[in-house]
Amino acid sequence: MLSEIVAKKKQQLLEIDQKREIEKISEAIDDLPPPRSLKRSICKDYTISIIAEIKRRSPSKGKLIENLQVDKMVQLYEDAGASAISVLTESNYFDGSVDDLRLAKKSCNLPILRKDFIFEEYQIWESRYIGADAILLIVGLMPPDRLNHLYMIAEQLDLEVLFEVHDEYEFEVLKLIHPQIIGINNRDLKTFEVNLTTSETLASMIPPRIIRVAESGINSRNDIIRMEESCIDAALIGESIVTSPDPAVKIRELLGK
Repeated sequence: MLSEIVAKKKQQLLEIDQKREIEKISEAIDDLPPPRSLKRSICKDYTISIIAEIKRRSPSKGKLIENLQVDKMVQLYEDAGASAISVLTESNYFDGSVDDLRLAKKSCNLPILRKDFIFEEYQIWESRYIGADAILLIVGLMPPDRLNHLYMIAEQLDLEVLFEVHDEYEFEVLKLIHPQIIGINNRDLKTFEVNLTTSETLASMIPPRIIRVAESGINSRNDIIRMEESCIDAALIGESIVTSPDPAVKIRELLGK
């Protein structure tokens, strides 16, 4: 499934004159306000933070929510105590869009993380243009030199980067890049199986100066406590929130409020 998603994304990007689009964007972003800091928002000494996700669909589970109203949902997230918002913008398998991100940014005061399959410079410039404050870079999608190059482009544009790893090998790759935020995905992107021990194992290897974010499979307050005990700083949660009858109540429950 992952190779299929990436192949489709690459094909779409081939249809864009990326050099020309970057030139146009570079002229427009000077007037944009500075990005909000994801790192500052989720780095709290006293409790784990929640990055609540706007997620319409899952490749493994299909449609998660009907008639999702992004503006109202992110307002609920913020009022309930979420520290940041993640927005899936991949359209073919997750039903996301850049318009979802734009609307999320306008509708709340929290930093916005763009979640997509990003491996081209153009996508980073586009992220800044549409209002993202941070982007996701999946370590397993590209060689280390390419990963580092994209990181430098993001820093040039004042975008923070959440590097996503799935195993110890990918974590070793990051040692040469010096990341500030590492996301540990408990879902195997090849089998889609979820195991929270992935976060527990890899979090112990990450130096305290780096923000640790657990991703996938976090559904309950007990899961949150388990992540806190592993020194996780934030949890990125999508499905259990958007499928809840009351997302605000779900967030408060997860936070122990």
